[in-house]
Amino acid sequence: MTRLSICHAPDRVWALLHCLRPVLGHQHQGRREPPQWPERHSASLVIWLAEVAPAVRRLYREGPATTTVTAVNLNRLRLSLLPSLPSTWSHVYPMNYTGDILNFGLAKEQYAAQHPDKADRVKFVIVGEDVAVGKTQGKIVGRRGLAGTVLVYKIAGALAKRGASLDQVYSVAQWVASNVGTIGVGLEHCHVPGTASGESHLGPSEIEIGMGIHNEPGHRRLSPVPPLKDLLPQLIEFLTVTTDADRSFLPFRNDGSDRVVLLVNNLGGVSELELTGVVAEARRALEAKGVKIERVLAGTFMTSLNMPGFSITTLLLPFETGSLGVPDLGSLILSLLDEPANAPGWKWSSGTVPPAADQIASGAKRQTSAVAQEDLVSLHADDTQAFNAAVERACNALIAAEPEITRMDNIAGDGDCGLTLKAGASAVLKGLQAGRISGDDVVRSVIAIAQVAEEEMGGTSGALYSIFFSALAQGLQAHHAGAQTLSPALWSSALTSALAKLYTYTRARPPSRTLVDPLATFIEALAAAKGADFAAASKAAGEAALKTRDLEAKAGRSAYVEGDRLREERVADPGAWGVKVILEGILGQ
Repeated sequence: MTRLSICHAPDRVWALLHCLRPVLGHQHQGRREPPQWPERHSASLVIWLAEVAPAVRRLYREGPATTTVTAVNLNRLRLSLLPSLPSTWSHVYPMNYTGDILNFGLAKEQYAAQHPDKADRVKFVIVGEDVAVGKTQGKIVGRRGLAGTVLVYKIAGALAKRGASLDQVYSVAQWVASNVGTIGVGLEHCHVPGTASGESHLGPSEIEIGMGIHNEPGHRRLSPVPPLKDLLPQLIEFLTVTTDADRSFLPFRNDGSDRVVLLVNNLGGVSELELTGVVAEARRALEAKGVKIERVLAGTFMTSLNMPGFSITTLLLPFETGSLGVPDLGSLILSLLDEPANAPGWKWSSGTVPPAADQIASGAKRQTSAVAQEDLVSLHADDTQAFNAAVERACNALIAAEPEITRMDNIAGDGDCGLTLKAGASAVLKGLQAGRISGDDVVRSVIAIAQVAEEEMGGTSGALYSIFFSALAQGLQAHHAGAQTLSPALWSSALTSALAKLYTYTRARPPSRTLVDPLATFIEALAAAKGADFAAASKAAGEAALKTRDLEAKAGRSAYVEGDRLREERVADPGAWGVKVILEGILGQ
């Protein structure tokens, strides 16, 4: 949630209030018109104590919340809003924070005192779903309200829009609030606009687990920062644990029968790209525990200004039919989540069960095995062990060169060349260790490397490498002339045909300050020696890569970089340098 304090920022608050007129009512000459409430069905009224609450404001307009009110002043709420409520309904959904509950509880009770005939027509649903703080520590204040509150809004609002009664909406909202859990994590606290940048709360190698939305400290810190594949299982454990009585908040069975809705929320400073990585690892962590994910929601739902962090929410669906007197409460909840909402803060979702991660992986394996079963020419290296050792050396050399290639690409490109080549090299090493890449079957090995380039590297480099190695596999089969063992001349002919095919997909020609410069130099030098002098061809390629330091960029990312800067830095083309590293690794230099 984002907050601005009235006492510190009155101008900003009133400016935002002006934007909130469609929610709070229209201002005319200092007077406020009461909102017109629909009479045809029950409705869900979300009221927020925060001085300004964009998270709730963004959920206004035809669901998730049928109506949302941001209360800047208790008096405004009590005197201007509550007396306008219809005679049949109202729900108040404060998050579990002391100020929210006290002030809106006060408004509710004062309204009841002044309107005793309507006192039973206002329902109060407190949402607290944080799992970071144990029951002992939080026995008085309870669990904080976090992004899981949004699911309560959506489900209650959609049910109200369908025409459900006050008690029906209240019962379902209470059930959802009791079966949702959230855990947050951040690299840093947020910065309040208009204030001086403070000192960092966390060290450069720390993260904080248990982050809230009010900039308060979390539950504990971790150092060094673990990768997502190690962090997400720890967060999921917070949500699903049942063996720790102090931290068991949700009745997970952990026996393969659990079904959840997964909400991955951006706390403010996480990119869409990073968030998709979080979603993927959260799914893997849940599926590893046997939890079936019925829906995935991901995006910016509940923020803390620009906090670089995210939260994971699980809504545990009912196990038995007949809960709350509803024949299939789980299906009802999913249908309410899937119901379209014309609200700027509600993110689109597919409304379907996502395929399990292992199903996606098995599909890729089936595709790979289909290639393996094709009628390919069988060629083996003249020295299988030497072939495998050369591939291993080249991959390790690329991995070791990643920092230097990344430095070059930060100057001459978009900064990802080193990591892209490292990802490809790491995947090739795995293929080598698994036996999918071997000198015993060079054609299939080259095809496997082409698939690695496509799937693990991606981008322009991945496409170029994948095309080249696919063309190399074609060349090996086209020029083998019945041979079963690879010769230097066959390698040279296949490489020459692969380069010619690559040229049909790129305009880069030497000298162009691209990977084509050393690649073409190597292949042409090897062809001149009829494949007999790999060392000389590799040396020529290395020299061509070095010469890219002084070349004008004609293709690739470098073509968009200011020419004077490239000349001043005298940095070689990172793609060209990668080719140099590969060839020298094969040679063992």
